[in-house]
Amino acid sequence: MAKVNLDALIPREDFEISGVQNSTNLFSSISITNFTGGFFYPFLRKPDFQRETNEWESKKILEFIESYINGELIPAIILWRSQTGLYFVIDGAHRLSALISWINDDYGDGETSRKFYNSIINEEQLDVANKTRDLVNKKIGMYKDIISAPSIFYLKSAYIERAKNLGAYSIQVQWVDGDAKKAENSFFKINQQASKIDPTELRILQSRKKPNCIAARGIIRGGLGHKYWADFSAENQAEIQKLSKEIHDIMYSPVLKTPVKTLDIPIGGKLFSAQSLPLILEFVNMTNKIEDDFSKSLDDDKVGDVTINYLRQARKIAWRINSVHPSSLGLHPIVYFYSIEGKHKPASFYYTVALLLELERNNSYNLFIKVREDFEKFLLEYDYILAQITRNYRSATRSIVHVVELFSLLVAELNADTPLKESIQKIIKLDKYKFVKIEDTEDEKYEFRDFTTETKSEVFIREAIKHGLRCKICNGYLHKNAISIDHIQRKSDGGLGIPDNGQLTHPYCNTTYKN
Repeated sequence: MAKVNLDALIPREDFEISGVQNSTNLFSSISITNFTGGFFYPFLRKPDFQRETNEWESKKILEFIESYINGELIPAIILWRSQTGLYFVIDGAHRLSALISWINDDYGDGETSRKFYNSIINEEQLDVANKTRDLVNKKIGMYKDIISAPSIFYLKSAYIERAKNLGAYSIQVQWVDGDAKKAENSFFKINQQASKIDPTELRILQSRKKPNCIAARGIIRGGLGHKYWADFSAENQAEIQKLSKEIHDIMYSPVLKTPVKTLDIPIGGKLFSAQSLPLILEFVNMTNKIEDDFSKSLDDDKVGDVTINYLRQARKIAWRINSVHPSSLGLHPIVYFYSIEGKHKPASFYYTVALLLELERNNSYNLFIKVREDFEKFLLEYDYILAQITRNYRSATRSIVHVVELFSLLVAELNADTPLKESIQKIIKLDKYKFVKIEDTEDEKYEFRDFTTETKSEVFIREAIKHGLRCKICNGYLHKNAISIDHIQRKSDGGLGIPDNGQLTHPYCNTTYKN
């Protein structure tokens, strides 16, 4: 289920300042009134290394608000106060944000969120926000109605009871004594216990000033939200935001909806998923030849120039994958990045990016285009072979070099006019692929009386792909985000720009391969 994005409700700030803070005489609890006025909420901050507040589903937000109203035991919020008087959330940002979202009726789509994202909010985020609001309002009621209940006689008696509880209950606060470094260490220690940070997110948080991490954050949010690049010059900030948005739109437009009922789906899968950040960080690293242990090999980006270079390299490959840029191969997402059941496959994304980088190194795109039709047939009919390789090497990243070698061998065989089936049989006889079986019997499909989301998607995809548009030059599948209109008879030979002289092609096939 999609997660609710509450990242805008508590601002971020860098708290790397000197001085030691102790908690003597600081308050020991937070009540609902602390968020509706006074001197607490306006000075509440998340440290810049805090993960984004988008890990909770609608149901969890509802359950937490209910727990607060019912006076149930809630784990203490852990805060650190800077010498400037700001209150930094070391642990509990999701809990506080859930309450704030209810109070302000902002579940990622309200006034604060819209200001945070410059009024540009993803359709997926809007959808989950509305579902959350409907769920909370139906089960609990709107905050403004509950606090008005004592003075409005016709409101439900349950609202009056909830209003009484809101005035009585609070959340306990614990304080971190010491300097900013101790507060940061406390954060990472706490967040590796009960609710662990995703390993990729942890790497980014700890290396948040590295250029690849800044680039990944920018792409995920389309250049919006918290500016991890705020210390750079205005010119560099603007360039980072522009590049990030361009790559984001290529990766995540249109929004993925399930079950799949259209072939118009995004390269990167769902934006708000556990896979999104690892996928984008790996994409930035691959396109810029960044080693896996970048925390030691990369310096922090002081001015933004390196981040911009990384984004430009990532954009170059994003253009190549699927765009209207003349270099675009227009790789169809269904063929290259999804299973037949409509599930996004990050491993296939990594393998495809690695293949493009290999073709770039060898200047062999035309060899790929020449056999693209059969290559795509392989991806659709023999995708289980790639799954076997991934399982054999126990991870997608460790499998990349082996899959790309298989891709290269396949392209070479097909260019030698070896039929597809014979090419595959020849390749899997090699010692390094001896574990590959032509028929995959490891994955079992369970039968249900009703159609599952995956089954509905598969029914559509199987039928739609039969009738999918194809490039008139290479006969590969066409995706609507990467279509070029080509003159059948060249303009230089007198061809006119009339419908009868036009054909649909990939941009690269039209601008480069054809010539």
